[in-house]
Amino acid sequence: MLLLALDTATPAVTVALHDGEAVIASSSQVDARRHGELLLPAVDRVLAEAGVKLDAVTGIVTGIGPGPYTGLRVGLMTADTFGLALGVPVYGLCTLDALAYAADVEKGPFVVATDARRKEVYWATYADSRTRLTDPAVDRPADIAERVSGLPAVGAGAMLYPGTFPVVHEPGHVSAAALASLAVERLAAGEELPAPRPLYLRRPDAQVPKNYKVVTPK
Repeated sequence: MLLLALDTATPAVTVALHDGEAVIASSSQVDARRHGELLLPAVDRVLAEAGVKLDAVTGIVTGIGPGPYTGLRVGLMTADTFGLALGVPVYGLCTLDALAYAADVEKGPFVVATDARRKEVYWATYADSRTRLTDPAVDRPADIAERVSGLPAVGAGAMLYPGTFPVVHEPGHVSAAALASLAVERLAAGEELPAPRPLYLRRPDAQVPKNYKVVTPK
């Protein structure tokens, strides 16, 4: 196995290679505005560090979010393109799950939160680093304060709202190393990973105006 992992659902542009036993190379940069510029050079660096060519890759795993449209699509489309070109399977994995997997929380439950912008967070609660309790959601922190009260938190989204998340643990951003390790673990256990399709969750910006006037030809 040689699994290429990548995630662009958050400000982190992160890539890793996993050989089925351990992560053999990885790269992460945090830049919310340059996913498209940074991702392919990061893939090149990781392949060079591992001393392999792209055609040695036997599978791709990509973070499926939740995340903002533009950044998330960069990773998903890159993964789909690599998978098609190489003829290898492409798997999806929830970005919040990868953050939970890498969390330094000693025991659960805990909450993972990433920045959804617009004064909202993408979030989910976990029983432990491998077990998600709730579906990913997007909300204003004040609206979920009672639901997450008393829970330690993980992620850069939580760091932005100390009133809702007073105790925040590392990591702040997702790493493809954690994404790859979790994917390998689940595949080895015979689990079926999600399809590489985006988790947007965002309420649509475009809405039909109220009192919309229908004009029909006479």
